[in-house]
Amino acid sequence: MKELIKSGISILSILLLIACGNNENKKKEIPQNKKTSVAITKESEVKINDDLLNAIYSQYTHLTVALTQGNIAEAKLAANAIEAGAQKISANSNLVTSAGAIVSAPDIEKQRVAYSQLSNEMVGLLKKAGMADAELYVHYCPMAFDNKGAVWISTTKEVRNPYFGEKMLKCGEVKETIK
Repeated sequence: MKELIKSGISILSILLLIACGNNENKKKEIPQNKKTSVAITKESEVKINDDLLNAIYSQYTHLTVALTQGNIAEAKLAANAIEAGAQKISANSNLVTSAGAIVSAPDIEKQRVAYSQLSNEMVGLLKKAGMADAELYVHYCPMAFDNKGAVWISTTKEVRNPYFGEKMLKCGEVKETIK
């Protein structure tokens, strides 16, 4: 009887270790799947003629996703990187100022106001620099800021509104293509 219990405990221990190992593998796989998305893959295809602006645009995309998801902390992180990169672009204090306003904003709504200014500035810079590869889309939401409207830039024609996030994710249209 004792031998039966000992072998039963040994078998249960082995099964438990195997089961725990399988759960750990699943936990490791989930974050990797979340990190890989179509938007990240598409971003790697975009090439702006100005390398510094290319790096800033990469962070701009991060900022847009953060605002779309209502993530204040991620928006601040991306805006901080934009601010640092924008300081290297001569005669472009508006980009630095807008990014700084996002970093210091106490809430998502104030971040979105500063993001609108930053987006307007980015549209001008991207048009001036031009695209080496692919194209970008200037989206417009007519309902943003009490129906005053606002723009943002995306690599896809699909509308994912950073001004309203989940409330009105599909509100907007493509107004222009930057080539």
